[in-house]
Parts: sequence; structure tokens; C-alpha cells
Amino acid sequence: MTGLINFANNILWGYVLIYLLLGVGIYFTIRTGFIQIRHFGHMFSILKNSHKSDKSGISSFQALCTSLAARVGTGNLTGVAIALTAGGPGAIFWMWVVTIIGMATSLIESTLAQLYKTKDDEGNYRGGPAYYMTKGLNMRWMGVLFAIFLIIAFGLVFNAVQANSIAQAAASAFNFDPLYVGIGLVVMSGFIIFGGLRWIARVAELVVPIMAIAYLLLAFWVVADHFERLPEVFMLIFKSAFGLQEAAAGAIGYGISQAMTQGIQRGLFSNEAGMGSAPNAAASATPYPPHPASQGYIQMLGVFMDTLVICSATAVIILSSGVLDNYQDGINGIQLTQLALSSTVGGWGSTFIAVAIFFFAFTSIIANYAYAESNMIFLGRNHMTGLFLLRSAVLAMVMFGALAEMPLVWKMADLSMGLMAVTNLIAIILLSGVALKLIKDYNQQRQAGVLPTFNIHQYPELQNDIEQGIWDKEPLPNEPLVRCEKVRQ
Repeated sequence: MTGLINFANNILWGYVLIYLLLGVGIYFTIRTGFIQIRHFGHMFSILKNSHKSDKSGISSFQALCTSLAARVGTGNLTGVAIALTAGGPGAIFWMWVVTIIGMATSLIESTLAQLYKTKDDEGNYRGGPAYYMTKGLNMRWMGVLFAIFLIIAFGLVFNAVQANSIAQAAASAFNFDPLYVGIGLVVMSGFIIFGGLRWIARVAELVVPIMAIAYLLLAFWVVADHFERLPEVFMLIFKSAFGLQEAAAGAIGYGISQAMTQGIQRGLFSNEAGMGSAPNAAASATPYPPHPASQGYIQMLGVFMDTLVICSATAVIILSSGVLDNYQDGINGIQLTQLALSSTVGGWGSTFIAVAIFFFAFTSIIANYAYAESNMIFLGRNHMTGLFLLRSAVLAMVMFGALAEMPLVWKMADLSMGLMAVTNLIAIILLSGVALKLIKDYNQQRQAGVLPTFNIHQYPELQNDIEQGIWDKEPLPNEPLVRCEKVRQ
């Protein structure tokens, strides 16, 4: 079993996905004129009114927090450590690269998710790649394929990964039995996921900002304590990325190819740009400004915050601590991050990481379920029995993950993630013309100094593909016409 998974991962990541992922990201970056750099400030300014919502959708801020809940998890703590030990410090550079170009990919996929969203039987917005594959491409078979991949990946495998990291961290910090950790996770996760999407969004809105700020404050403390090593750390990252020197002593350096592979794998697992996961949260929002592209900007910000901010903080903690200088094969994943922090702040550092990984990974579990739920609903309207079975399977995988060996779980995650990403990347390439047209319309309205508002009647070629009642409703009578900042040329 392990050998077959290894073979599939080698083909998928070594010959297919890396080049497809980078190629698509570069293509969208060029087609949008490096929009992630030119409009960097707009990603933050759009948050000012991101708490608006209606009875059909969650707010843009809740959608951002839900997607961050899924993104900010083991990839930020365990994944970065794995990238460093398996690919050397140069892997961090390639994480940065895939994040910057991935921001443009995220803009495209989330804009499409908003455009082609629908309403479920309870009147809530639902959408994502499976929906825009069906409505935009008229390829329901492709949407079904993607939905199955996502349910397997996020609903099952990824949640096992998150539970695995929580159990390891708890065992290392508190000597807790993984069995009891797994039981506790099942109870807590079940309480929230049975409450549905809006309950998940409320929990994410409350927990995600607090946990991210707390972790970053600790990272700044570590950076300040090792400030004199920062130039050395960044020089090591850049030199290792291009093979200018061997990886840090004790780290497993496989050269440029291995650094690229590990950095891109872990970067994609963490920020999920192009994977097709975050669009499921993006589609559930009532966007403000009321235009599909505005949610694209919000999710582009999520990619930046996840990897260029939080993952980089973990990398600096590990590299500045010097633990890789005496790396031992028996230490990996979350244990390495705990060791690095403890060497700086003392014994409570391991405890802090255990608590942080709990919140990071736990919120990922419930957000991952939300993605799976939207795709289960896509597969069939009469979904109550299906949802109960999905929730039961999710909780079973949480228990499995708490007791399983980490290497096998991570390899399963890489395979399922790769299949999802390939399917989604093909779809957004085929629909890129539509997304680029909407982004252009959004920014032309910004340039005119008015609130960007999507008018479906200006796009007669799209009207038959859009669900009635989603974008053809009249503006709210009390909606203020807020003037937006003009686009900088």
C-alpha cells in the first residue's frame, strides 16, 4: 500500500503537478499584470466592510476566517518542519514563490466560485469548483469527480492529518495517551460540525484571529531574541534554494529539485492556492462590494497571511534556534517545532506549541468538514442521510488520525491533494476568460470611484449559466454608495 502511494506521488508531484501549478500561477500572474503586487493594499482595505452579510450568506470576514481555519493548520507548524528536514532551508524560498504566484490563482478560483454559486434547500449559498465545472463548463462529470476527490481529501484524509498532529503534540508536551486525545477530538468536532456551516463560520470568526495573533507575537519574540542571526538565516534560505551550498548540518538536503518539491508540496498543502478548497468558503459569502471579484481579493489575502506570514514565522523560529545543526532522524514534524521553541523560551515553549497546534488543527478539522459538506450537497439534494454518513466518516478519520503513523498519513494527504489540484487547475484555465473579464469590470468601477457592483444583465452570455435569484436581484434600498479608492495605475 505504502509503495503504491509513493509511486503515485512521485509521478503526480515529480512530473505533473509542480509544473502545472507553477505554470498556471505564472500565467494568471502575467494575465492580471501582477495584480497581487499592484493591488496589495486593496486586499486589506476591502476588509473594512467585510462583516456585512444577509440571510443567505455568511460575511466575507467569516468566509476568510473559515478558509484560514482550513489553511492555518499542520502545514504551518508540522509541514514547515517537514519541508526543512526533507528539503533543506531552500524549501522555504520555494514556499514563498508558490505563495506569491498562487495568490493570483486564488483570485481566479474564488471569483469563479462566487459567480456560479447556488442556494441549497435551506436557502444558504453553496458553491465551489464542482459548481463552476458544472455550470460554467457544462461538465457535471468533472464536478462529480472533483467533489469525490475533495470529500476524500478534506473530509477524510486531511482531518486525519490534523488529528495526528494534535495527538503527537499532546503526547510530547503532556504525555497524553493518543487514544484519549482522539476521543476528545471526536466529541468536540462532532458538537460543532453537526451545527452546520453557520456555526462553523462563527467559531472560525472567533478563534482564528486570536490564535494567529498569539502565534505571531511569540514568533516576534523569538526573532527579537535571535535578531543577530536573521541575516544568516535568510542567506541560508536563498543559498540552499539554488544549491549554492549544502543544507544546514544534519538536515537532509537533496539539492534544488528536492527543495523545490518539498517547498511547493508543503506550500500548497498550507495555503491551498489552486487546490479548489478555499472557493467552497468563498462561494458561501455575501460579498461586499457586491461583486464576485471582491471575494477573490479576500481569499487572495488569505493565501498571503497563511504562508508568507505564519509559515515564515515557523521557519524563522526553527532556523534561528539552531536545532537543525544537531538534527536527529528520530525527531520530525511537530516535535522539531516544539524543540526549536523550547530552546528559546524554555520548557513552556513545547506546551505553547501543543496548545497552538490544537487550535490550528482543530479549526482546520471543522472547516475541512464544511468544504466536504458543500460537495456532498452538490452530489445530491436529498442529503440528510448522506450528511449524517459524512459526519460519521469524518469523526472516524479523526480517531484514525490520532492513532496512525504520521508518514503514511502525510503521503495519503499528498496524493489526494494532488488529484484535487489537477482537476481544479484544468477547470480554472478553461474558465479563465470569464474570471479575467469580471476582475477587469471590478477594477474599472473602482477606477471610476464607485462601489463595484456586478450587473448580470451586462453579461448576456452568462445569464443561462447563473442560477436565477443570485445576481439578478435589485440593490438593497438602504445600501450606501461608498466610493472606493481609485486603482493605482
